[in-house]
Amino acid sequence: MRVSFRVLPALGFVSLFAFSSCVAPVAPDRAAVLATMERVADWQLEHPSKQPRDGWVQGAGDAGMMALAGLSPSPRFDEAMMRMGAANAWQPARRVYHADDQCVIQTYAELYLRHRDPAMLAPAIARFDFILAHPKDDNLDFDAKKNPDRLDRWSWCDSLFMAPPAWIRLWAATGKPAYLDYLIEKWWKTSDYLYDRDEHLYFRDSSYFEKREANGKKIFWARGNGWVMGGLVRVLQFLPADHPARPRFERQFREMAATLIALQQDDGFWRSSLLDPANYPAKEESGTGFYCYALAWGVNHGLIDRAAGLPAVLKAWQALGSCVRPDGKLIHVQPIGADPKKFDENSTEPYGVGAFLLAGSEIFRLGAPAGR
Repeated sequence: MRVSFRVLPALGFVSLFAFSSCVAPVAPDRAAVLATMERVADWQLEHPSKQPRDGWVQGAGDAGMMALAGLSPSPRFDEAMMRMGAANAWQPARRVYHADDQCVIQTYAELYLRHRDPAMLAPAIARFDFILAHPKDDNLDFDAKKNPDRLDRWSWCDSLFMAPPAWIRLWAATGKPAYLDYLIEKWWKTSDYLYDRDEHLYFRDSSYFEKREANGKKIFWARGNGWVMGGLVRVLQFLPADHPARPRFERQFREMAATLIALQQDDGFWRSSLLDPANYPAKEESGTGFYCYALAWGVNHGLIDRAAGLPAVLKAWQALGSCVRPDGKLIHVQPIGADPKKFDENSTEPYGVGAFLLAGSEIFRLGAPAGR
């Protein structure tokens, strides 16, 4: 088998356009990976979004900023997140039960674990304690007429990135078991409803159960499943190794990972529609970013066989690198939505940056000693 090479110094590794059994993929240069991450993050900080500072669009971006803050020797990324939290008075967004409005708590809790200021947690604790004391039922039907307050539950797959990582981080910060118990119970309620056990993918919400793509296949949105894979990782990061719920989370992670590796396109991207890529030929950064993050994390933590997973991870990182302009702007990000779309290639959003930085944080660790 002929193998083509091209040096991509900005990404820090030699690209393999075709992997063969006689060529072992090489982990990227860590310094180059970090430099690219910082360039993308700096552009985002210099060009802030007009989206609400406490909302999910920014919150998903902040998750990536925190991953970078844990790697960079510069304090500027941690400082930017501290300014964000202080400007928000450490409050979650206004909708009490809405998963999107809990996303920012992930960053508050991680900042608390770094700085140990109780003021960072007080509003989040008050919010989650209220929810525990006043629980909603488990009606996940997404029909607005049948279930007008459906958004008060984790009734769409994106919610599994927004809320569960916040609940588990608040558990890690406080030690309160009810936070961990709640997220585990509600995760599996959503999974039982939206996870297709044949395809090993999530429907975005119940309104997609019977919809089909132009080729007749089920509609599985790339970023929607990216949200789930990112959420799985961000739960598993904190879920104790001996917790009785961990094997079930790991099993779902492995199932989805195997499916997604098989669906990756030759250029390293996943298209906006996972099962109808031909109808959505454009590059799509946000879903690809979350998959790169999750698969790299799985390789780093032994949930994915390195020989099987590393080629997919490196192809994905190469693809993500093609979305970074020289000035650091990240493009090819599908705009806010709920399903596969065609969009302007220059589109960018903070959650795309978040996905890129999360991916980079695990690419950085590919060649690191165990435990780093």
